[in-house]
Amino acid sequence: MFDMNKPEGFDCPGCAWPDPKHSASFDICENGAKAIAWEVTDKQVNASFFAENTVQSLLTWGDHELEAAGRLTQPLKYDAVSDCYKPLSWQQAFDEIGARLQSYSDPNQVEFYTSGRTSNEAAFLYQLFAREYGSNNFPDCSNMCHEPTSVGLAASIGVGKGTVLLEDFEKCDLVICIGHNPGTNHPRMLTSLRALVKRGAKMIAINPLQERGLERFTAPQNPFEMLTNSETQLASAYYNVRIGGDMALLKG
Repeated sequence: MFDMNKPEGFDCPGCAWPDPKHSASFDICENGAKAIAWEVTDKQVNASFFAENTVQSLLTWGDHELEAAGRLTQPLKYDAVSDCYKPLSWQQAFDEIGARLQSYSDPNQVEFYTSGRTSNEAAFLYQLFAREYGSNNFPDCSNMCHEPTSVGLAASIGVGKGTVLLEDFEKCDLVICIGHNPGTNHPRMLTSLRALVKRGAKMIAINPLQERGLERFTAPQNPFEMLTNSETQLASAYYNVRIGGDMALLKG
């Protein structure tokens, strides 16, 4: 935990909140701690687990139940007849993958999908392998949120990505939080918002979801706040618009 989000450590897989130049000695949040706990668990999902549970039955499990079952320890291949995943050796897996990749006439016929939960190091090696194969098709979960941004922002402001730097939070007078749920999806942002409010700046929240963290925040890195159950009021104004009502609010 103490190596997470450090220059000589590793990035937390919980979210994509950037690391400051001068990191705190303890820079984590509940989501990050949960993500790391899932990654380092010693629980294992073996062949008997998949023999007892069909894919259809696993679809009824919640996220917590699936994570609590443990980590995969060997390659698995889906069997449509039994609706189960069945184990195979690493050599079999490599042979089948290699044969399938060699069967295509053009590398652009292949896409290499991965997950947002994949570590930076693993993702780097994966894309390196795909580029050696000759493909640059790497769709993942970030396409869902960033491709609309690259089109919409480019048409609106001429740049297809965010123009804000983390250092801007140290200088601005006002932050408007709209279109995201920091308290749920990237709680480390709340620490930056807390510092912003502490120096006298304002934060306005526009969100259909009434996030407790955007209203008031107890910093887990602050022993005094944790021991006394004290908190910092973050949002100076909180507008609970209806879903899809952002444009009406902005137009007045």
